[in-house]
Amino acid sequence: MAQLIKKNDTVVVLSGKDKGKKGRVLRVSRAAGTVLVEGVNVVKKHQKPTQNNQSGGIVPQEAALPLCKVMLVDPKSGAPVRVTRRREAGKPSVRVSKKDRSVID
Repeated sequence: MAQLIKKNDTVVVLSGKDKGKKGRVLRVSRAAGTVLVEGVNVVKKHQKPTQNNQSGGIVPQEAALPLCKVMLVDPKSGAPVRVTRRREAGKPSVRVSKKDRSVID
């Protein structure tokens, strides 16, 4: 499967408790099919005190979302778009919006 969502892309969440929220992609795991989005799907993790974190306690952090639950936001229009790849002769493939066939990157 082609990688259509990359690190630092802006995405919108399609379903779940954070439906409609936009955020920047922090990490993409192709093997697991998940994506980590800044400020979305925040969970509370209980941490023991360590030498680095003397106090420990409950720390909020982002949890991974399935790739199928997010959609890329077009940088030009700001609207969510479906994405495909287009390959031209002698050049690497580029991501293209299915809505207006404009190149995303």
